[in-house]
Amino acid sequence: MKILMVCLGNICRSPLAEGILRHLAGQKGLNWDVDSAGTGNWHVGHPPDRRSIAVAKQHGIDISGLRGRQFSSEDFDRFDRIFVMDLDNYRDVLQKARSSADQQKVQLLLEDQQPVPDPWYDDALFEPVFRLIHGACERIVRLA
Repeated sequence: MKILMVCLGNICRSPLAEGILRHLAGQKGLNWDVDSAGTGNWHVGHPPDRRSIAVAKQHGIDISGLRGRQFSSEDFDRFDRIFVMDLDNYRDVLQKARSSADQQKVQLLLEDQQPVPDPWYDDALFEPVFRLIHGACERIVRLA
């Protein structure tokens, strides 16, 4: 299984999702290819936000080696499933879809079309966002 996690800048939510899903899949012995990307290009080549690195580390997950990259239409060829963090990300990714097959690969990470809040402007959101993403990733691994 090849899974891509997508948020706006690829420094807060999607690197957390990549790290968490890799960790959980590895614990279950699943040989999955997990990556992350952002719809914007502001943080290409940059490590995750220090607060995302810190909250992941508190839970035994190291995301410090990840680097930001921008989502491209070629990602539809490389990945089986593309999980996005909110409706803006959903719309931005779907704009790059070339076919209905591409579109079918994209879905919101959380159930019931709920967004994962962007913690960028609020330090207190990083732990709750970690827990939301962790729960969603547990569900993905459980359904594998």
